[in-house]
Amino acid sequence: MPSLDKKVKALQASPVFQDIPRQELQRIAEVLQEEFYPAGFILMDVDTKVDKVYLIAKGSVRISKKTSWGEQTNLNKLQRGEVVGELATLDGRVRSARATCEEDTIVYALDRKEFSKMIKKNSLVSFNLLKEIGGRLRKANEIVVKSLEEQREAVESRFVKLERLIEASKIINSTLDLDKLLGLILDAATTSLEADRGTLYLVDDIKKELWSKVLQGSNMVEIRLPVGKGIAGYVAQTGETINIPDAYRDPRFNPEVDKRTGYRTKNMLCMPMRNKDAKVIGVFQLLNKKEEAFEKADEQFIDALSAHASVAIENARLAQDMVQSERLSAVGRMASTIIHDIKNPMGTLRVYAQVMKKKSGNEEAAKLADEMIHQVDRFVNMAQEILDFSKGQSSMNLQELDFGDVMNSVLDFIQKDLEKNKVELIRNANFSGKVKMDQDKMVRVFYNIASNARDAMPQGGSLTVTTQQEDGFVRIDFKDSGTGMPEEVKRKIFEPFMTYGKKHGTGLGMSIVKKVIDDHKGKIEIESEMGKGTTIRIHLPVL
Repeated sequence: MPSLDKKVKALQASPVFQDIPRQELQRIAEVLQEEFYPAGFILMDVDTKVDKVYLIAKGSVRISKKTSWGEQTNLNKLQRGEVVGELATLDGRVRSARATCEEDTIVYALDRKEFSKMIKKNSLVSFNLLKEIGGRLRKANEIVVKSLEEQREAVESRFVKLERLIEASKIINSTLDLDKLLGLILDAATTSLEADRGTLYLVDDIKKELWSKVLQGSNMVEIRLPVGKGIAGYVAQTGETINIPDAYRDPRFNPEVDKRTGYRTKNMLCMPMRNKDAKVIGVFQLLNKKEEAFEKADEQFIDALSAHASVAIENARLAQDMVQSERLSAVGRMASTIIHDIKNPMGTLRVYAQVMKKKSGNEEAAKLADEMIHQVDRFVNMAQEILDFSKGQSSMNLQELDFGDVMNSVLDFIQKDLEKNKVELIRNANFSGKVKMDQDKMVRVFYNIASNARDAMPQGGSLTVTTQQEDGFVRIDFKDSGTGMPEEVKRKIFEPFMTYGKKHGTGLGMSIVKKVIDDHKGKIEIESEMGKGTTIRIHLPVL
């Protein structure tokens, strides 16, 4: 039990009992009961009758009321020396708000009737209580006004973000060009969130990679990383959102990229882009929000933007596929007609060439006959290849072959064609192991690349072919000293019907090349700069 003197000191510390004579305070203290309540305990609740008034001796009590939408809104916070339950005692009505102990709290309880007698008997206590109630009303008004201001700011912020989302939706639905669309989506995200920069990755389900195109200097460069690697790869794999307020304090952040580029990452938001089926089709990675870290509202905005962006991307892909499908269908019909019309005459020419070779008895004539046979076969195979590509068909005759022998054979053939056009072939062979491949298709791939290099050097030049083993692959580089190609052409070089600097051709050559490489589980890359030539790099898995 607390001493009488301790209770008196508690009363003296209360604004309600200021300037009250000690003798009177001692009388009040005698009827006070000490009670303890743990943090979270509801001391009084709404619509309950109050039979006690509490003087807070230690701890704090939060006064709150539930709004019509179910949230508990704070009205006041009472500290040591303040009283709780006085209004219901004065007017005799039920409690209008909830009183909750914010921490372990000790109070001195005074019976409601005793409190009423004291108020009636002691005018100074009444006056002090009136001042205390007035102060609380002012404080409650300030809290309510501040809350309303914060709510208004939040509503205005949501309206701004909604306007930005509507505007972004209009912009990203303004084009069906996929490359342009990705740029518009990323620009909408960075601008709306006031981020310094960002990257938008798309998921390549076949290769299990993320890919994106980023600006390096004046060139657009495609970057790829495995799903699951790095923060963006992790988000693509798990579908989780990663919000890092301080990059260099977070172990998930790898500062090596900053070291290479000289850029300083402060904060980061990495979020999945999902389609209508909730499948992750891409990843937003946004860096360095101005003045502050990314907030929950930013995550909600990107989540909403993703819904529009994913639809726009799928529409662009569908439109692209429809156009290409129609064009390929037309090419397929043409190729089918050509093959049908030339099959017999080409067969006849081939037989005549074989007969000429046998009967001529002349070595030079035999070589010419072999060349005729080769060109007839090449022409028919090319037409058949175009027909298969237009129909989406793919047949592979994979064999385990000595790569060095295949490469030397194909380069011997290519060299003759290059020499006629004043192009020097430089061989730099550093690999001769075993590779599983379709020899006929791969020979046509190499010939197609060499032919493009030849066409890029109308005044002559050099083509350097380098082979070497690299991380379980054989890497083949075709590097020419030709005119190079602009960025726009380089970005679309593997798309069907894309041609550059040629008056002949179907525009399907590099598309077919990429299809063959993909069928071999390999990959193909391109580097090119205007006036400095082009390098085509192929990776094929080795045994």
